[in-house]
Amino acid sequence: MMKKRFVLALAFLLLILPTCLFAQKPEQQEVTRADVVVYGATPGGFCAAIAAAREKASVILLETTDHVGGLNTGGLSFSDSNQIVRSTVMGLFDEWHRRIEKDYADRGVKLPYSVGVKDQSKWTYEPHVAMRVTRNMLREANVKVLTKRDLQSVKKQGTRITELVTSDGTFAANVFVDATYEGDLMAAAGVSWTIGREGKAEFGESLAGKRYPKKKMDIDGFGSFFKPLPFITTTDAGPEEAGDSNVMVYSFRLCLTGDPANRVPFPEPANYDPARFELVRRYVKAGGRVGWDLYPLPGNKFDGNNSIGGQFSLGLVGACNGWSEADAAGRAEIWEAHKQYTLEFYHFLTTDPAVPESIRNKYARLGLCKDEFPEYGHFSPALYVREGRRMRGMYVLSQKDILEQPEKDDPIVISSFPIDSHDCQRVALKGGGVINEGTIFPVRRSRPKQGYAYHVPYRSILPRPDECTNLLVPVALSCTHVGISSIRVEPTWMILGQSAGIAAAMSVQENVPVQELPYPKLRKRLQAQGQVLELPVIAPEPPMVKSIAAKTLPGIVLDNTKASLSDGWVRSTNFKPYIGTDYIHDEKKGDGNAVATFRFKAPKAGRYQLLMAYSAHETRGKNVPLTVSCGSSKTTFTVDQTKPLPQGKHFRPIDTVYLSGDAETTITITNAGTNGFVILDAIQLLPVP
Repeated sequence: MMKKRFVLALAFLLLILPTCLFAQKPEQQEVTRADVVVYGATPGGFCAAIAAAREKASVILLETTDHVGGLNTGGLSFSDSNQIVRSTVMGLFDEWHRRIEKDYADRGVKLPYSVGVKDQSKWTYEPHVAMRVTRNMLREANVKVLTKRDLQSVKKQGTRITELVTSDGTFAANVFVDATYEGDLMAAAGVSWTIGREGKAEFGESLAGKRYPKKKMDIDGFGSFFKPLPFITTTDAGPEEAGDSNVMVYSFRLCLTGDPANRVPFPEPANYDPARFELVRRYVKAGGRVGWDLYPLPGNKFDGNNSIGGQFSLGLVGACNGWSEADAAGRAEIWEAHKQYTLEFYHFLTTDPAVPESIRNKYARLGLCKDEFPEYGHFSPALYVREGRRMRGMYVLSQKDILEQPEKDDPIVISSFPIDSHDCQRVALKGGGVINEGTIFPVRRSRPKQGYAYHVPYRSILPRPDECTNLLVPVALSCTHVGISSIRVEPTWMILGQSAGIAAAMSVQENVPVQELPYPKLRKRLQAQGQVLELPVIAPEPPMVKSIAAKTLPGIVLDNTKASLSDGWVRSTNFKPYIGTDYIHDEKKGDGNAVATFRFKAPKAGRYQLLMAYSAHETRGKNVPLTVSCGSSKTTFTVDQTKPLPQGKHFRPIDTVYLSGDAETTITITNAGTNGFVILDAIQLLPVP
């Protein structure tokens, strides 16, 4: 009996001994090594990995989620390069787009643009095509891609990172690249960082601090209603010159379609409460515009983006604060809050009787895409983190570097996107009213055509050498909030990532700290991989003309102030120049309630050229009805206001009409059934010889 018990006990010990004696402690676990480890599979991250691998370095690309490509493959499907000087963003950015173009061409699909033509057309693509191209490029470069590796800790020896401990493995490298939107690796490595907005005095930036709009939206009974709603972030916004910890709003980029064969209905929100949208109802009743921007894509799809011009859109203003500093569980909670808001907002837009029927119908026909993100229920897996932590590194790029001192001795990127910040907070005003605060547009959206461009220096992606000597930070780089408002677009981040990857591989080969890599050698390799580093020669922009007096123009000039107007119009001076004191628009409602009527008598009978003044833009209506009636004659024209005006002209010719010298002439412009903003600045009639 004793012998039997001994045998049983021995067998039990043999079962548990491997666990007790041979289980590895975390510090004893096997370490995976590479020359370069890139943390964060964002656009900057996958470009850094590819670039380093092409420089003959062994590369591991780690991603905390299960999604590779960040926003480039997560729903952001139209390139903001149409707002930059395209000839300066080459390298991997240009190659990536050319490969997307080839992917479509190989399947017999002709895109409405050519990547080889560096004009300002929109370069659009579907998310699944972008993902296919991205994965192919990573595979061809022999980059080892590992997902679901959440950073747990960083090991250092002096100023050098030695290992990253993740939720699934430990990784060592000679040089590391933090390519996260949030700056997670640099923060864990003890590198200095900041978040939020600087005050005006900190770096001498006139665009820093708060950016209060000139007008507010008054809402009846607002004061008693805002407290239980999720939309108001503060009632004490503070002085304009002061900074704060707010970052610009996050949202999803939605891939949508109205094609019944590919349309998947939006999921029902988890806890829809109609009372939460009472503020939006009052905003709509007061004449406010709700919805989001829609950019056409191949495959009969749309890219849905947060509307920067509306008080209520896809962005959940204020809810993103704390994202960068949160752990994985905290971020999951913030992510889900943004998703549920998106679903609730869609439900409100498509079902609430307070929303005009035309708007309800517009969004109700749209759904998610059956052939996009199937593993995520067709909803985008990537939250649009427009701004996170920002490193305080060797050089802090600020407003003066963009607008006053663009040239640097150590450039790694040319950036030229406008200084463009989405809203940072929504403010409840005493006595009623609400404003979104934070949006800045110091330059016109058309600026890249005449443009400005500036260098981003190598020093801006380098930590201070006393903090870390083998880390590069191309996405959460060293700059101010005003600086990131220009840098923050994927074309710039892709080229920054490419530059960081090349620098990382070279630092391994040269066996030097990243701060001591000789810049002339780096510059040579950047140019060898297709980078453009010489600032373009751009003619100085002529002085801005705000308004043109109608009396200085020939012919019959009918400024909008001479029209009989219905209540559906809003006055604006945002786009310049304009005729007279302002122009009017219909807030993109298309509901037929905006009607403008001119009545006059022509000085003499005859044929007249009919011209129209408006600010052309992609958001304008393509089917604006304009009717001319004179006597028994009545003619209706359809004006496409997305078409630009002739170079150097203030009016665009529409057609020729015959006017009687005896009968009254009536010209009517409406927004009935229009598909964009209807702009009315002025009408001109010139006698035809």
